[in-house]
Formats: sequence, C-alpha cells, structure tokens
Amino acid sequence: MKLSSPNRTFLGSVTLLLVLGAAFETSALASRPDKKDKPNPASSAIDSGTFGVFIKGQRVVSEDFTVQQENGNSVVKAQIKQTASPTQTEQKSDLQITPSGELMRYEWTNAAGSSFVVLPKDEFLIERITPTVGAKTVEQPFLMPNTSIILDNNFFVQREVLIWRYLAANCRPEGGNLQCQKGAVEFGALVPQDRNSIRVRVELVGKEKITVRGTERELMRLKLSSDEFEWALWVDANDQFKLIRVSIPADDTEVFRD
Repeated sequence: MKLSSPNRTFLGSVTLLLVLGAAFETSALASRPDKKDKPNPASSAIDSGTFGVFIKGQRVVSEDFTVQQENGNSVVKAQIKQTASPTQTEQKSDLQITPSGELMRYEWTNAAGSSFVVLPKDEFLIERITPTVGAKTVEQPFLMPNTSIILDNNFFVQREVLIWRYLAANCRPEGGNLQCQKGAVEFGALVPQDRNSIRVRVELVGKEKITVRGTERELMRLKLSSDEFEWALWVDANDQFKLIRVSIPADDTEVFRD
C-alpha cells in the first residue's frame, strides 16, 4: 500500500526537539513550579504506540512506532503490518537524528527483501538502494542539506516528528496559549521510497473540538500540504503534542492513534 506522499527546501538549522513535550511542559503552557531539573538518562522513551490506518472506514494497516532519545540523539523506529496478516511485518524504518536536527542515518526494509539507507555525505545526502537480497547496491545523491526532513511513504510517526520540528522552531507559549508564526512554513523533505525530494508546508490552524473514538477532545489542528496534496493533522497540546489523528480526504483515508 502506498499513500499520497508529501515535498524540498529547509529554513535553516534548528534544534530538533523530539522532546518537545519537555520543552513546553516547563513553559507557561504546562508550568510546574515545584518540578526540579533532573539529569537526562542515556536513553529515555519519548513516545510509543500504534497508528491505525483506515481507508473508507476499514482498517487496512497498523503502524507500531517508538521515539526515543539515546545519548542525546533521537531514534524513531516504526514497523507496518497489514490488518489481514498482523503477525507479518511488511515494512520497517529506523531514523536517527542528532540534537541539532542533522540526519545520522535512515534505513528502510520490506518483507520482500528490498532495502535502502540514507546517509549524510559532504553535508548533503546519499541514498544507497539494494533492490533485492544479494543484488548490487546502487547510489543516488541528493543535493539537499543533511538537516532535511525524512517523510517516507506510509510512516505517520515521521509526520509527528515534522510537526514537533515546526512547533519547536516557529512557536512559543504566550499567555497560556501557543503563538506560532503566521502563515505556512516550508520544509525540505526526502521521500526515500520514491527516491524523490519534495517541499511541504506546515501551518497551525488552531484549537478544535473533535470526536475521537466516541470521546470529544480539544486538539490542535495543523495543515500539512504541498502543490499536490493537503492533509489535516491533530495533536494533543496537553500530552507532549502527540499526533492523534490524520485526515487525507483525497484518499478517503483516516489515521487514528490506538
């Protein structure tokens, strides 16, 4: 299965706060005056869970994911399983990023034996593709900075990382609310499965009450778009800005956190 994939250009080097919740929890959004600073452990869990992907109301895919900090770096792992065969992993991804937002490594594999790795090379990016097990590896360079976003097909946790990056770089707490730069902010991204660089735009729409699994919740709505697509995403400002829902109307697709 392949969903519409978001597209290139980066606003500069910003600190990638995958622990965005920690950054904002100490702010006016969720201040805790009695909370004392504690040293960060070598490894700490930031987020984990499962996204269910529904097409025309029917669940077709589950994405299990984890986001961790390891020795200051961010490690984002995910695996995709078809609902029809929940014990078989169809795709896996492993994304590693430095605290300053630079790509260390991105690796993707599928059940058929295809794989590729994206690595920094001379401050740009290179993708090494192995079409099948034992096949010759080919390389494709990308004249993109190593701070570019990875937005591979089907991995929604990577969209969560993009939203965190947008919030960390362009928003600040003010008067108990989140104040963000007006208008859309553009990011450069690489879609490794497509071997393609793209440009995407992120924009905060505002707070919105929506029903998720029968419960009404007030979430923050953002718009993710390019010249070819438009998605709506909702995150929970009261729970470390975790991604809760994604709507892709053009594909009749909804994504919900379990």
